[in-house]
Amino acid sequence: MTITTTAEIVVGVGPLSIADVVAVARHGARIALDPDAVARVSDTRSVIEALADDPEPHYGISTGFGALATTYIERSDREQLQLSLIRSHAAGSGPEVEREVVRGLMLLRLSTLMTGRTGVRASTAQAYADVLNAGITPIVREYGSLGCSGDLAPLAHCALALLGEGDVRDADGLVKPAAEALAAAGIRPIALAEKEGLALINGTDGMLGMLAMGITDLDVLYRVADITAAMSVEALLGTDAVFAADLQALRPQTGQAASAANLRTLLGGSPIVKSHAGPEDPTVQDAYSLRCSPQVAGAGRDTVEHARSVAERELASAVDNPVVTLDGRVVSNGNFHGAPVGYVLDFLAIAVADAASIAERRIDRHLDVSRSKGLSAFLADRAGVDSGLMIAQYTAAGIVSELKRLAVPASVDSIPSSAMQEDHVSMGWAAARKLRRAVDGLTRVLAIELLTAARSLDLRAPLTPGAATGAARDALRTRVAGPGPDRALSPEIEAAVELVADGSILTAVENVTGPLR
Repeated sequence: MTITTTAEIVVGVGPLSIADVVAVARHGARIALDPDAVARVSDTRSVIEALADDPEPHYGISTGFGALATTYIERSDREQLQLSLIRSHAAGSGPEVEREVVRGLMLLRLSTLMTGRTGVRASTAQAYADVLNAGITPIVREYGSLGCSGDLAPLAHCALALLGEGDVRDADGLVKPAAEALAAAGIRPIALAEKEGLALINGTDGMLGMLAMGITDLDVLYRVADITAAMSVEALLGTDAVFAADLQALRPQTGQAASAANLRTLLGGSPIVKSHAGPEDPTVQDAYSLRCSPQVAGAGRDTVEHARSVAERELASAVDNPVVTLDGRVVSNGNFHGAPVGYVLDFLAIAVADAASIAERRIDRHLDVSRSKGLSAFLADRAGVDSGLMIAQYTAAGIVSELKRLAVPASVDSIPSSAMQEDHVSMGWAAARKLRRAVDGLTRVLAIELLTAARSLDLRAPLTPGAATGAARDALRTRVAGPGPDRALSPEIEAAVELVADGSILTAVENVTGPLR
């Protein structure tokens, strides 16, 4: 979803918001470090340096890691210990992860560093900020995180770049060796001190960043789902009576009430709805895909709100192991476990699959002469000679089938690692990766419903749609022509996808209705 921003995000003054994460990750907002937080980071670092001189072993400071936590490391080997940790954990494989995901996980790791609970030096935190502001993006691979002990491999690839190793993309998107990109930006590679390597890789930052962006996208898509549902209800000569506030109040679900209110607004004053309203309308009740739209879209909204509450708590967290407590102790803990985030990522994928599923059923109703109330078969210009939107429905059906597979939870799986020390993991990174694919799929299904319902509305001429649904149709018509003989559909589908994804359809409608809920 395209939203531009020029605001500078100050890290360390308090918890980041979801909007802050999206601004930096997706829209390139610059960041600054809060001076008071920098001072706290330096104060905490003194605790780590005192323990580094202690002959007793302290995990992450003077010991190995994971199953090697009881192995004492001499002072002379500790810089190499931290360097080896980063190099060995930068073990990702597969396709390159999107730039916004990498920027999001780097910002969130920096946010935790700035809590003063990790024990890093202030100069290390500043290096993270400098790399983000320079637009340098470490190359991170798809596979490598089990969502426990942090998003280890993804974060290690980011840390490796700060050391001047590995590959990155510069601000222009060109792949370069990290050392070359840092030098061009005037950034000196860092050398890690005690505890710092561990602090740079031990967090749920990747999955949390993807959750923040997923929530942001779904805030838009659920309003678009109401728009396309309203267009379908209207074009299929459905009734808006079932969306009445008193009926919805009998089941006081928050999201359902919001969706139904949107449908009332979107269908208000529609000449098409008025054309068949009243006792002469032979329809007893509409099919579920029309009548129950607020129940499904509303439940999805409620799921998003639950996910938002989890994300906001996670954004206020200091996730590291060990952690430096407020009273100066360095204590091992399990806060790096990604279960809270992984669960809601999976929950959202379920809701997304169902939102796409009901939209696809509405698409199919437009095309079937036995259910479309007078529209041509497949909305074709000359049915038989032309196939109309027949195969667009196939495309939507294929996406929905994929979304159902993506709705299978990742967080119920666990594969032990690190010689059974890490014997239960969250798979939250995998849950986040499949949610991103699911959100893309929902965007495409809604775009196909937009395309289909707009053609149906045109075919209802001389009847005209309401102002709000008409605005959605007209916005589509700036990129996609109206009914006519068959033409290649793929470019038209992709144009509709862009209009949904960049917020153009929502903006066009809200210019008529005001903000939808």
